[in-house]
Amino acid sequence: MKKIVLIGAESTGKTTMAKQLAKYYNTIFLHEYAREYIENLKRNYCYKDLIKISKKQIELENKYKKKANKYFFLDTDLIITKIWFLEVFKKIPYFLEKKILENKADLYLIMATDIKWEFDKTRENGNQKIRNYLQNLYEKELINYNFNYEIIKGKNEKRFENALLKIENFFSKKIIF
Repeated sequence: MKKIVLIGAESTGKTTMAKQLAKYYNTIFLHEYAREYIENLKRNYCYKDLIKISKKQIELENKYKKKANKYFFLDTDLIITKIWFLEVFKKIPYFLEKKILENKADLYLIMATDIKWEFDKTRENGNQKIRNYLQNLYEKELINYNFNYEIIKGKNEKRFENALLKIENFFSKKIIF
């Protein structure tokens, strides 16, 4: 089973793409737990909330990956959470770096900021400059960790086709001895 994480700024189609890819490959995807948590929170989130979100995301990933076949799609992971911690609180919890390395994906798909931001009550960063800034931070993190990634651009069906092409090309290059 290959783990593929969709990563990117808010409103770049991560959830939609994860659902589409899971359907196409007849497997499952794991939703972003942070969205669910924040939607149910009756106050502003704090540092401890992000710790809870991080731990629950890991727990859900470990549970769901057992049900996947061939590919397991996630519409977020701890890289996004790390940047969230750093941008909002200027620090990360002690366990995060280790968990990022332990839970690395086979492939990360960075969803480009080339589609329009859409408002919802959990989103904070609709400004295009901020979206691009965060996008660059995510890519730098992947480079720093030396994780495999591809950038997905395009709108609607073209975006989906680009993701399929990148996945197929990436995994067909892998030689197993």
